[in-house]
Amino acid sequence: MSVPKNTHTDRRSFLKSTAAVCALSACPFSGIIPSSEAFEMLPEAEIFAHPALHYEKLNNRQVKCTLCPRECIVDDMERGYCGVRENRGGDYFTLVWGRPCTLNVDPVEKKPLFHYLPGTEIFSLATVGCNVNCNFCQNWQISQIRPEQERSYDAPPDKLVQLAIRSETKAIAHTYTEPVVFYEYVKDIGEEAHKRGLKNTFISNGYINKQALIELLPYLDAVKIDLKAFTEKFYNDLVVGELQPVLDTLITLVNAGMWTEIVYLVIPTHNDSESEIRAMSKWIIKELGANVPLHFSRFHPQYMLKTLPPTPIKTLEMARKTALEEGINYVYIGNVPGNPGENTYCPSCHKVLIHRRGYRVEFEGFEKGSCTSCGTIIPGIWE
Repeated sequence: MSVPKNTHTDRRSFLKSTAAVCALSACPFSGIIPSSEAFEMLPEAEIFAHPALHYEKLNNRQVKCTLCPRECIVDDMERGYCGVRENRGGDYFTLVWGRPCTLNVDPVEKKPLFHYLPGTEIFSLATVGCNVNCNFCQNWQISQIRPEQERSYDAPPDKLVQLAIRSETKAIAHTYTEPVVFYEYVKDIGEEAHKRGLKNTFISNGYINKQALIELLPYLDAVKIDLKAFTEKFYNDLVVGELQPVLDTLITLVNAGMWTEIVYLVIPTHNDSESEIRAMSKWIIKELGANVPLHFSRFHPQYMLKTLPPTPIKTLEMARKTALEEGINYVYIGNVPGNPGENTYCPSCHKVLIHRRGYRVEFEGFEKGSCTSCGTIIPGIWE
């Protein structure tokens, strides 16, 4: 895709051209291609093999993937659990590099990131694939399929970043599915984005091996981790994964100084007990500190958990109250527009600093990263 030098699309026109929004969290790429006045259509991409990172060669043309804790042993001409990484003759390749299936311009609060450039929009993308299989996945139509099953588009990192710049957003988000499985694409986009003055964010389940994560950090500016529960049983039964690697990821991120926020989707009867919320909150205080924002999001029935009711608001309020009691300074309620738990409060004088209603954001007592009433510095990335 080339951008003619003599054309210009302002932000209003770009957003107007992305108005075909579907009910899912992600939208099919074909619905939001920018106006042809400024862009050529991205061509549909053929599947091609791009060299993968983080694997070991074994005997008999097998490979061992070391990207995530699954560490799949993959035979020749087979793929790992994620379905997007393939062994070809003893060399490992990714099949989704430069092939987004979904693209959108979102409010940054939708990720959600509340202490990272609040009130701005973020350029969001995904490829197909995931390295877990959550029974409650909201984007299962693209996360639980293989590249052959979904239309994707030719958008190598330079083209993708060029499109993000044209949208006049300040940052890129790798989101909707699991960016760990399109690791190489995230890394290369981050390198190109930083050259062009854009930020790069990672919206992830945190299921990644430590060495791979450490090598990715220079190309990232903020991370949101879905901490799906605080028991191994939940991860085994509803995620097809493990809890401990996610906890290790959170420790690595915070110790490295990466801006990190946590989302905990509260699912009735599965991870909504006060004892589990309290245990998790104690762990966060001990291992991560009091200033990592924690979001309790409301569950809505979908995918393989359609028989459960939505999370009662009183359960979310209990969770927030419990986390605050344990000393976490910034605790939010998500997916309940208008709830006071959406707001950012000063932990010292308790005044509202940032008022939210859904994706509407108003700054009330907040300026240049500080409370205007008492001067308390609020951690985050604000500009």
